[in-house]
Amino acid sequence: MTQHLITVLPGDGIGPEVVGEARKVADAAARIFGFQLKWLEFPFGAGYYLEHGLVLPPAALDDLAEGEAMLLGAVGDPRVPPGPLEQGLLLALRFHFDQYLNLRPALSFPGVPTPVALPDGYRLDAVVVRENTEDFYMGLGGRGAGRLDQPLETRRGLYELSGRLNLELKPGEEAAFSLGLMSRPAVARIARKAGAIARARGEKKITVASKANAVPHLYGFWDEVSSQTLSREFPDLEAARINVDALCYLLPRQPLDYGVILCPNLFGDIVSDLLSALAGGLGLAASGNIGDGLSMFEPVHGSAPGLAGTGRANPLAAILSSALMLRHLGREEAAWAVERAVLNYLQSPGRPFELGGRDPVQAVGDQVASLLHP
Repeated sequence: MTQHLITVLPGDGIGPEVVGEARKVADAAARIFGFQLKWLEFPFGAGYYLEHGLVLPPAALDDLAEGEAMLLGAVGDPRVPPGPLEQGLLLALRFHFDQYLNLRPALSFPGVPTPVALPDGYRLDAVVVRENTEDFYMGLGGRGAGRLDQPLETRRGLYELSGRLNLELKPGEEAAFSLGLMSRPAVARIARKAGAIARARGEKKITVASKANAVPHLYGFWDEVSSQTLSREFPDLEAARINVDALCYLLPRQPLDYGVILCPNLFGDIVSDLLSALAGGLGLAASGNIGDGLSMFEPVHGSAPGLAGTGRANPLAAILSSALMLRHLGREEAAWAVERAVLNYLQSPGRPFELGGRDPVQAVGDQVASLLHP
């Protein structure tokens, strides 16, 4: 029997609870479809940081790389200030393993209220294809008063960057800067992924989010390279460019008009959360950080420490993230089975607390697992 080794970071808050249910459902799907999942768990997150004073030990990335894929719960704790866990864990994993595609589906489910009324018989079914390694998430920046003199060094899967930024402000007021960067190979490969996803979904159009009118150097380059790639390799697809502010205005008004949305890193983070709200909430929002090596799958929601241990956590986003993981592993039938089971569960009387029901977190996982079938 084929076995897949999965590295696991349960994380903080409700992370261990929702990951436990995602593993339960994925294991049940594996049994039905004749393969096995072996889980290799690691403790990294807020607790590890508070105990040891570092986010990841030196050998951690090599150890995590043993898996075929990674399942992450959520990280975050009010005792840890913003920055160390986001940059030292989440972004570090994305950049080290060159997980250049952040895939965020937004799918509405029957019986789950949406803030925008949808016509009878229609479901929101969109996906954000987000570039995941560049833009203003490079981690390059600094602050100072009068003179800003900052070394710039970083490494990506496609290149290494080094240099120095030296600025003088008169008068010498305190200021800060962040550097956004895009490279031709990175923009071209994410545009290529978006085209392939759109074609596989039977789309006629890709919506490309931009803001070239206000930030012409960075997003003008994004427009140029993505247009060239899509027109050359996907001439059957229309590339419809739109400023991200206009897109955020139109999505709540015309949510069914959008299928595949290609976004640079910063805008993709924002637009995907908006779509998650339109589809019914973060409790149903799955995501994958995908590259040519180790890929990581996680619910979009945070660690919600106030819900930890209460039984009120909603594991459906983690379960749907495990379906994305199974699909990435080539287990398409198992992935579809998990997604169908979630759909059938939401059409039953059962509901997690977040969606107005009374099912505790373990009961949600049990019921979804019981609805799996070939």
